[in-house]
Amino acid sequence: MTGMNENPLDLLPELLILLGAVAGLLAGLFLPRRRQRLVGWICGTALVAALAATAVAAFRPDLMAFEAYAVDLPTHVARATVIVATLLVLVLAAGWARDHHREAELYVLVLLAALGTVILAGAGDLLVLVAAYLLASIPAYALAGFAKDAAGTEAALKYYLMGAFLGVLMLAGVTLLYGLAGTTAYQDLGPVRSGAAGLAVVLLLAGLLFKAGGVPAHFWVPDVTEGASRVVAAFVTTVPKIGAFVALLRLATEVFAGLDTGWRPLIAIVATATMTLGNLAAFHQDNVRRLLAYSTISQAGYLLVPIVVAGRTELAEPALLFYVAAYAITNLGAFAVVLAVGEDLLAGYAGLARSAPGLVLALIVCLLGLVGTPPTAVFVGKVLVLAAAWDGGYAWLAVVAVVNTVASVFYYLRWIRPALQGAGPATVSRAAARVAYLAVALSLLLGAGSGALLYYGA
Repeated sequence: MTGMNENPLDLLPELLILLGAVAGLLAGLFLPRRRQRLVGWICGTALVAALAATAVAAFRPDLMAFEAYAVDLPTHVARATVIVATLLVLVLAAGWARDHHREAELYVLVLLAALGTVILAGAGDLLVLVAAYLLASIPAYALAGFAKDAAGTEAALKYYLMGAFLGVLMLAGVTLLYGLAGTTAYQDLGPVRSGAAGLAVVLLLAGLLFKAGGVPAHFWVPDVTEGASRVVAAFVTTVPKIGAFVALLRLATEVFAGLDTGWRPLIAIVATATMTLGNLAAFHQDNVRRLLAYSTISQAGYLLVPIVVAGRTELAEPALLFYVAAYAITNLGAFAVVLAVGEDLLAGYAGLARSAPGLVLALIVCLLGLVGTPPTAVFVGKVLVLAAAWDGGYAWLAVVAVVNTVASVFYYLRWIRPALQGAGPATVSRAAARVAYLAVALSLLLGAGSGALLYYGA
C-alpha cells in the first residue's frame, strides 16, 4: 500500500452498490407488482455506475482506506468481476422473477450479497472480514429458499446451517488471533509466533472454504444448486467464490506467510482433495445442475493452488485473479444455457444442435472452457495456475491438477454428446440465450486479450 486514507469516495463502487440496493428496496415498497421490474433497472444502473467507478479507481495508487480496507489490484479485479457477474445474473433473473410478488426483494438480495462479496475481497482487517462474510451469506440464504417450495426450503436450511456453523468457527479463529496479537489488522498479525496460530488458521479457513465451496465445507454445493432456483444456483456457485478466493489470497500473503504453522501443505492437501472429489462425483451425474455443482467444487480445487504458493512466486496473484474472473464468466455462461433450455436432465438436451445451434455452440465453448481448452479464458488461467505451482515449489500439485483436468473431460462430454444427437427442445429462452452468447464472447475476449491484461496488471 502507498498510504492510508479516510476518504469515503475511495469506496465509491461499494457505496454505489449499497445505494442501488437501498433505492431498489424503497422503490419496491411503493411500486405495484407489475412494475417492480423497475427495481431491476435501478439495481442494474447502480452496478453499471459502480463498474465505471471501479475503472477510474484502477488508475489511482493503491491505498488502505480507513486502515481496514485495501484498495488495490485484487480489490479492483474482484469489484469488476463481481459487478459483471451480478449484472448477468440480474438479466437472467428478470425473466424468471417477472410479476413475482417479491420480485424487488430478489434484486435487492442479489445486490447485497454481491456487496458482501466485494468487501470480503478487500478486507484488510479480521472484523471487516467477518462482517463481509455475514453480508455475503445472509442474503444468499434467503435467495436459496426464495421460491418457497420444498426443495428450495431444504436447500436454504442446509445452506444456512452449514454457513452458520462454519461462520462461528471462523469467528473463533478471529478471536484467537486477536488474543495472540492484540490486533485484528492484517498488517500486524504476521509476526505472531505461537502454536495456537496454527489452530487459528484452520478456523479461519473453515469459513472461507465454505464460501469457496472447497472440501470439507463443500456439502452444501450440490444440494443448493439442485434445490434452489436455477438463477440462484448460478449466483451462489459463482459470485461468492470471487470474494472468498481473493480474501484467501490476501490472508495467505499478508497473514499466513508470517506464521510458522505449516499452512501450505494443509491447503495443498485441501486443494488436491477438492479437485479430485469434485471430478469423481461429477462422473455419473445425470442432472446437469448437480454436474455443474461438482464442477464448481473441482474448480475451487484449482483456484486453491495459487493460494498454496502465495508469497513464494510472483505468478500466484495474477494466476488467481485471472482464473477467478475467467471461471465466473464461463460458469455463468453454462448456467445461462441451462436456464435457456429449462431442462435439468442430460436427456433433455438431446438434439439441441438442431433446434438451437447457436446455443449448443455456446454450451460447448463453456464446458470445454471449464476444462481449460484454448482459446478460452480458463485455459490461460489454468496455465498460469500450473506455472505458479511449478515456480512455487509444488510441482506435484501441478501434476495433480493436470491429471484432474484430463479426467474432467469425460463428464463434460457426457453433456455435449446428447446435445448433438436426436430431436431438440421445442423452445428456448431468448434472454437467457443472449446471456450465454455474451458470456462466451467475454470468455474468448479474455483469452485473446490475456497478454495485454496481464501486462497491465504487472
